[in-house]
Amino acid sequence: MIRTFLKERRSWLLVFVLLQLLALLIAYLDSAIPYSAMLYYVFLSTVLFTIFVIVRYPRETKFFKELEERKHDLDLTSLPEPGRPLEYLIDHNITEPIMELQEKSSAHHLRLEQEKDELLSWIHEVKTPLTAMHLIIDRVEDRELKAQLTHEWLRVHLLLDQQLHQKRMPFIENDLYVEKVELEPLLHSEINTLRSWCMQKGIGFDVDLSIPTVLSDAKWLGFILRQLLTNAVKYSEEGSDITVISREHKGQTNLQVIDRGRGIEARDLARIFEKGFTSTSRHHDTAATGMGLYLAKKSAAPLHIEIDVQSTPGSGASFTLTFPKANEFIEIQGV
Repeated sequence: MIRTFLKERRSWLLVFVLLQLLALLIAYLDSAIPYSAMLYYVFLSTVLFTIFVIVRYPRETKFFKELEERKHDLDLTSLPEPGRPLEYLIDHNITEPIMELQEKSSAHHLRLEQEKDELLSWIHEVKTPLTAMHLIIDRVEDRELKAQLTHEWLRVHLLLDQQLHQKRMPFIENDLYVEKVELEPLLHSEINTLRSWCMQKGIGFDVDLSIPTVLSDAKWLGFILRQLLTNAVKYSEEGSDITVISREHKGQTNLQVIDRGRGIEARDLARIFEKGFTSTSRHHDTAATGMGLYLAKKSAAPLHIEIDVQSTPGSGASFTLTFPKANEFIEIQGV
């Protein structure tokens, strides 16, 4: 400990010694200053300095003792090698645990990637028996039973689809292919997927596409529309209609999905796109997952699509997709 203390304080120890030698040198060169008096001064100052060092030693070494007692602490750990300077000590004992954390983080990241790949593989594997199940359901003659089975099949299909896109979402930029997308066939495909559910609730669709095409990615735009249409069908009253309209507004294309269901409370409007949020008025609704609108909003961001909602409780809700202008989208993508 003494050795470490002296090495850490060697700079001001050296300064003190140099000052004493300088005083002796001046007395030696200047005959007006008695050399014996200067020797006496040097002796007294050395004694006082020694007493000062002895008094300060316990306080100064307390820091080093604490360092030795702290093992693998992220603030400061024990001295790796006796006699190292304080700068090395701090640098070594902070960077070493950081390196360990980085290694653990890399291992966790690799494990998560493996789990993600395994889950994606599992989802694709499940789709095969799910498709076979749909074909079997088509052969059921009992209409009521067939409708019930189809509805439950659709719920499983949509949940798997959500999970699949959720896992792909962190890499959505690598999956985008922007092109002119025909809205009519895309909408009809999504509506056809929900046909059995709509028939069960007696829900119809009124589609009016003044603007037939948009610049976007067909697959991810289809996923966004699937979430909005599913949400509209789920909360629409039986026998009502869902309206889908495309219009041009201020040089941009707007696509609206309007339902006539229970609507959204004003206090919930700001939160409906949050992950896991369902409702404050119907918090007991266990059928809602709170993921559909969250995933739709998150998918829309890389496509530079804005999603807005307007709703009056008891009168339904209107979700509006605002697509970017063609030249703005090209500039953003760096084309």
